[in-house]
Amino acid sequence: MDSNREMDPEHQVPDGVDEKTLRALGALSKALETTERARGHLYGFHQLTGTADFELGDAVRLLREAGHEEQAARVERELVGRNVIPDHWTFQIIEAYDSTYHQPFAAIERAIVEELAGGREHLLEARLKTIRRTHHHPDHTAKPPAS
Repeated sequence: MDSNREMDPEHQVPDGVDEKTLRALGALSKALETTERARGHLYGFHQLTGTADFELGDAVRLLREAGHEEQAARVERELVGRNVIPDHWTFQIIEAYDSTYHQPFAAIERAIVEELAGGREHLLEARLKTIRRTHHHPDHTAKPPAS
């Protein structure tokens, strides 16, 4: 089967891109997708930690209302607004991850896709779609409708 014939031009494997290169580009893309998931987890960590900090504020208020000033002051002094690792709040961890790892990773992946596949993304997935879809089924079309 010639899967290239069925795909839209931006997902056709360019001439000269061999099977090993196609698989290598797929692996590189999958690795980048994994960093995107890791980044999402960092944002989850960031939001959960921020929520916990605001909940500590509620606990401080409630401790004071219950007459426990010493305990409220200890929680406020020791925990509210505390760094999660030395010298860092969670947003700073995300910023460091982005600038040190994620952005360089994405830039290198993009450059290699440009160099080896003329900038065409998801070539392996597009081929898999062609192979795995049920031909002539209305919900298994080869490509999106022309706009």
